[in-house]
Amino acid sequence: MTFTGLVGTVCMFPLRAIIAASVALGIHPNVLTLVGVILNVAAAWALGLDRFVLAGFFMIAANLFDFIDGKVAQITSTSSRFGAFWDSTLDRFSDIALFLGLIYLYATLHRTDYVMVAALAMMFSIMTSYTRARAESLIDRCKVGFMERPERIVLFMIGAFTDRMAGVLWVILVLSIVTVVNRMHFTYLALNNRAMPSGSNPAARVLWRAFFWRDERSTVPYDAWVIAILAFVWLTPPGWLGDPTAIGAGLWALLQ
Repeated sequence: MTFTGLVGTVCMFPLRAIIAASVALGIHPNVLTLVGVILNVAAAWALGLDRFVLAGFFMIAANLFDFIDGKVAQITSTSSRFGAFWDSTLDRFSDIALFLGLIYLYATLHRTDYVMVAALAMMFSIMTSYTRARAESLIDRCKVGFMERPERIVLFMIGAFTDRMAGVLWVILVLSIVTVVNRMHFTYLALNNRAMPSGSNPAARVLWRAFFWRDERSTVPYDAWVIAILAFVWLTPPGWLGDPTAIGAGLWALLQ
């Protein structure tokens, strides 16, 4: 049992009760999906008003609905192609809404640097989903790269509850770029019947495994990435979002 696997197992206990209640009440999974996106819009509103803890609770509620809609559809045999389309489309609305909430907040704080960080993170997050969808119209599967939607959502919640959103945005931005590049590279190799990169020596193999990500969740390598990311986010001071002039002066003082 890995760390992330244990967390997932513990979280499933209350989720099973919620799924059972939804099935018993006869709630259609498409309705659950819609409720999830409405709650994410509420979270975006809270982010825009700098009410991060409230946003975190909205995100938890939203993603409960986002998780159980597919499970309810399976149990009630109401899965459909339109349901899959509906779910995927509303997920994009949710993703964009959260980023727009942060962009609005940083714009009101006159932080054009973090407006750009949030905007670029939003762009590459959407491209992460698009590259996989487009690739899988050409090849069987393109599930490579670490920063997928569940990881982004968990990071958003961590950033909201710990006031470490600056570090979270940098993690999402950098790893989303890496994920998009991974998927483009993977698709090129698959379409041209070329071997996947593995490295010719131990150092190269570690590097390729870390940045050409193909490990599943709840594995030891996945846990290692999660721990490294959480450490970076926690150690990134909230002051990163302070006055850039003051931050620059502080860094200069440390170097003296």
